[in-house]
This record gives sequence, structure tokens and C-alpha cells, in this order.
Amino acid sequence: MTVEQYSLHKDAKSNKWRLELEGSNRAKATYDTKEEALRSLKADIGVNGGSVRIRKSDNTIQEERTYPRAKDPRRTPG
Repeated sequence: MTVEQYSLHKDAKSNKWRLELEGSNRAKATYDTKEEALRSLKADIGVNGGSVRIRKSDNTIQEERTYPRAKDPRRTPG
């Protein structure tokens, strides 16, 4: 089962957080703060779900989340 891959990162030019489908240049959603983005992720990804790579301000990967949890391809602890 394949899930859509998204990236949440801070845009250097606008200083806003952007949720983008991997391989796309268009933002699915933009947020003023990272906290606002994290609260809205599940709703913004939609009913089909997907995997989100959440990045820090320096663009390194902080964590990866899958919505809904049932679509997570790996069943490993941690």
C-alpha cells in the first residue's frame, strides 16, 4: 500500500511553514508557526492520509508521522 509523502518545512523567503506534497513546488497549506502546523496536519492531509516528514528550521528531519496510523507501513517500536 502506497501513501502520499509530504514535507513540512520552513520557507526561508516568507518565514512561514509549508506543507507540500513531495516533488511539488506548491504548498498544500501554509502556517505562521510550527505549532499551528502540527495541530492542523491530520486535517490538512485529508481522509486518504499520508506520511509527513517534519523538518526543523535548519531543514534537518525532526520526525516522520503517518496519518491515519493504520497506514504506517512499519510495525516497529519507537
